[in-house]
Amino acid sequence: MKTRRLTKKEMWVFAVGQLGWSILGGIINTWLVTFYLPTQSSVSAGAVFYVPTGLIIFGVLTVLGLITFICRIFDAVTDPWIASLSDRSRNPKGRRIPFMQKAAVPFAVITVLVFFAPVEAISTVNIIWILVFLILFYLFMTMYCTPYNALISEFGKTQEDRMYISTAISLTFFFGTLVAYLPFVFASFLQSAVSYEWSYRILFIILAIIALCCMLVPCVKLKEKDFVNAVPSESNAMKSLTKTFRNRNFRRFAASDIAYWIGLTLFQTGLPFFVKVSMELDEFYTTVFLGAMTVLSACFYPFVSRMVEKHGKKKLVIIGFFGLALAYVITALIGIIPALTGIIPGALIVIIAAFPMALLGIIPQAIVADVAEQDALLTGEKREGMFFAARTFAMKFGQSIAMLVFTSLAVLGTAQDLTSNNLTASPAGLRIVAITAVCFCVLGAFILMTYDEKKVMSDIHHDEE
Repeated sequence: MKTRRLTKKEMWVFAVGQLGWSILGGIINTWLVTFYLPTQSSVSAGAVFYVPTGLIIFGVLTVLGLITFICRIFDAVTDPWIASLSDRSRNPKGRRIPFMQKAAVPFAVITVLVFFAPVEAISTVNIIWILVFLILFYLFMTMYCTPYNALISEFGKTQEDRMYISTAISLTFFFGTLVAYLPFVFASFLQSAVSYEWSYRILFIILAIIALCCMLVPCVKLKEKDFVNAVPSESNAMKSLTKTFRNRNFRRFAASDIAYWIGLTLFQTGLPFFVKVSMELDEFYTTVFLGAMTVLSACFYPFVSRMVEKHGKKKLVIIGFFGLALAYVITALIGIIPALTGIIPGALIVIIAAFPMALLGIIPQAIVADVAEQDALLTGEKREGMFFAARTFAMKFGQSIAMLVFTSLAVLGTAQDLTSNNLTASPAGLRIVAITAVCFCVLGAFILMTYDEKKVMSDIHHDEE
């Protein structure tokens, strides 16, 4: 069956799906810790402690950090399993979109239910509730995201297409993350009519409905078989995963990517705390800073593809790592340098981080597509689903480590007992978080230096000729 390339309009239709799942992912990444580890100002506004917040697990971990880590272990099983099911699928409508369609509704519903812990006090029931629904969240996230990401390589039939798709989904990813921060703006307006918790839950429900509609757009508007005519893989999950990690360049990229997601998530999770605790500003500025960073970053997007043509992907990603590290250094210096007060550090972070965020938002997805294409050329087996599942796992594993680290480090330096059930973040703890993020960004850059981009691109160009 003859297939065709996506038009630019169809690429944007595809990117709308990323807008949807990034809103849901943003809700969990931003609000899981913010909602269940409230600051002192949030407690004054009526926030309830649902789970213990002290370092009560082996004296170094929080309950919430341990929950997120357990969920990622579960992810280690489901990512390759879902990827294998998708790669091996013989569904007449395609290997990817049918999975996305089935996952969208439960994915959206379960995201909201994570924040409906039933007991309005510290309780074991709440711990079990959060654990169960967070596991389900990651299961359905995998069911949607792994097939979705595999389509980046399959829809991107040329280098130009892959870069355009990567640019489009990067933009919708950052916009979706920004949308997830909107409760910081609107929750206060609802708190005169409803409780603190419900002011956020109502907004989560609205955002989840919007996200669901976005995720269904590519499922309804794009017919996968019009663009992809791939032969299903014959390898089972473990065999396919083993083959994927035999690829030396992919191993190097994945290790670097884990470091990137740890650094990025430490910052994204910590942003509300940096604003309220370190900068001593109203939480409204959280959305202002992220919005400004997203808009400024988007201004650089048109130039990234041209820079890739001139300088290659690897060098630009390394520059992005060091640029992001510099922004985190500014965060760590809040409270140490007298001039870094009020909105000044926030403005500096926005300006410094915007360009690195553009580079790191667009290029890594294109690198995975390159490696997957090279591997298919060398092995004769198309396993895009497994490559992108491994990248999704790197993302979620990095996010998990970040949440585990953040919840443990953010409370250091507080005057309270570290085993206290109502522990809140401290400026010293947040400074340690920022320094840790710097270290992971630098580590990611050094690991990526070992990636052999010349060999990958040489094999691809040789086949195109």
